[in-house]
Amino acid sequence: GMFDMGKVEILEKEIAALSPDELKEFRKWFVEYDSALWDQKIEEDLSSGKLDSLASEALNAHQQGKSKKL
Repeated sequence: GMFDMGKVEILEKEIAALSPDELKEFRKWFVEYDSALWDQKIEEDLSSGKLDSLASEALNAHQQGKSKKL
């Protein structure tokens, strides 16, 4: 298939071989990379209207005083 397990296995070995400092760097990079992808996905969903109904439901609940103050 298109998904090459070999790549993941190679990465796992590479990551396992990192020093604690390198691991810290990698984790920091990955968290930022992962959240950037997540933000992009949310923006795509927003622009395609997928989240519109959810957002308007949340807004209606808020206007009716149902939502709790954080």
